Amino acid sequence: MTPPTPEMTNDTGLVYDEEGRGRPAWAVASPLLKHYYDTEWGMPIHEESALLERLCLEGFQAGLSWELVLRKREAFREAFVGFDADLLASFGDEEVERLLDNERIIRNRLKITSVLTNAKATVALREEGGLDEFIWSFLPEETIAPEREEDIPKYTQEAQDMSKALKKAGFKFVGPVICFSLMEAIGMVDAHLMGSHRRGTSGIWPA
Repeated sequence: MTPPTPEMTNDTGLVYDEEGRGRPAWAVASPLLKHYYDTEWGMPIHEESALLERLCLEGFQAGLSWELVLRKREAFREAFVGFDADLLASFGDEEVERLLDNERIIRNRLKITSVLTNAKATVALREEGGLDEFIWSFLPEETIAPEREEDIPKYTQEAQDMSKALKKAGFKFVGPVICFSLMEAIGMVDAHLMGSHRRGTSGIWPA
C-alpha cells in the first residue's frame, strides 16, 4: 500500500513522513521534539531521579513550551545535580540564589524552590515505598485512544487523584494538568494518536 504523503491528514490529525510513519503535529515542529517523541515520550520510567526530573520539568514547563524545557534539559540536570533527591534536599538559600543567577535554566524562584521541596518529599516517601511505587499506584485500568489531539483530555480522574496525593505528601507544582502530562510522558496512559507509529510501544498498553 502506498504510504500517505508527508502532510497532515484531516481524518487523523497525523503528519506522515516519507516512510509513512505518522506523528502528531507537535512532534514534527522541530528536530528536537521529533527525537523526543520517537525515542522517549510515552516510555515507562521507574528510577527515582528520572521520575523526579520529569515531574519537576513538567512544573517548569507550566506557562511555557516543552521545546524550551528540552533545550535547557542538560543545564537543568547540571544545575539540579542530576535530580538526586538527597543532594537537592540539602540545598539552602545560598544554592537557591546561585540557581537564580544561572542564565542557562528557567529562573523562576517558585519553580526552583519547588524542586528542592519535591526532593525533600521524595526522600520522605521512601518510608512508604518510594516515588516510583507512589506514582505508578495511579496507573488507570485502561488507557485513552485518541483519534485527534482534541480527543486528549487536559487531565483524568487518576491525574486528579495523583495531584491530591502528591500535594498531601508535600510536593509543589503538581496540579492535575501537570500530573496528566507526567502520566502521558512516562506511558501511564498511551496518548499517542491512533495510527501513530509510536502507539503501543510502551509495553504497557496494546496498540
